[in-house]
Amino acid sequence: MELWIPITLVAAFLQNLRSVGQKHLKASMGTLGATFVRFAFGLPFALVFVAILHWGMDMRLPALNGSFVLWASLAGGSQILAQFLLIHLFSFRNFAVGTAYSRTEPAQAALFGLLFLSETISFGVLVAIAICVIGVMLISVAHTPVNPRSLVTSVFQKTSLIGLASGMGFGVAAVGYRAASLSLGGPNFMMQAAVTLVFTLTMQTLVMFAWMIFVDRGEFERMRRAWKPGLFVGATGATASFGWFSAMTLQQAAVVKALAQVEMIFAFAAAVFFFREKINRLEVAGCFLIVAGIVVLVLLG
Repeated sequence: MELWIPITLVAAFLQNLRSVGQKHLKASMGTLGATFVRFAFGLPFALVFVAILHWGMDMRLPALNGSFVLWASLAGGSQILAQFLLIHLFSFRNFAVGTAYSRTEPAQAALFGLLFLSETISFGVLVAIAICVIGVMLISVAHTPVNPRSLVTSVFQKTSLIGLASGMGFGVAAVGYRAASLSLGGPNFMMQAAVTLVFTLTMQTLVMFAWMIFVDRGEFERMRRAWKPGLFVGATGATASFGWFSAMTLQQAAVVKALAQVEMIFAFAAAVFFFREKINRLEVAGCFLIVAGIVVLVLLG
């Protein structure tokens, strides 16, 4: 088994835990604060990763360059924008279709990888991405009166366009993180991923900090009171991102993001076994399609 596969699976599992933690934080603070915690509380852990690799495992620190700064800044900004658009979808009554379109991230990452990095995708990977995306979209719209025809005809609705824009942001971010990490040129994928993580989390923390000062300073006090769950979100989020960056240094972003759709299976399992939520046929079908897409990806990708 190629190394990027178990790394991606672990990252997807940890990201699901981070999402559960952020959902818990939403009970004590707003969306802005819960989003900020992801970056600010994750930064110390990212610094620890670099310290362990540098002083504990004697890996040299790579020198930053203009290409790295450009790609990492583009990726970090795109991720903030994509996250904001995704959260904005929740202000609409019928946001399920828009959320489904935001899950086209792997397909959009493949397109951006082709445009920006001249990466080609094999036919098997394209098939796997299509199967996974359809599966995720089925789960996203499972509890709404949506059918395949309306899913297609709704492309130009406001929520759908926001969802597509969110998916585009995540797709650009994935490709940008891969390009930034690769531009460091060494010493190995772990240190490159860790340095990329520290740089982007620092930038994102500063941007979000400035934003919160102007928008809602009260969130800082709410974060102070919820520092324990905040540390959990920071730890799981930073470790998951370290996994994503490592995997995308080893493999094309679109391929990694296609396998990362397994996160929906983890979320689905948590909803069923821990929160005792009811399931329907569309959700079951969506899960089967995601699993099928992952099998195709591993066998043919």
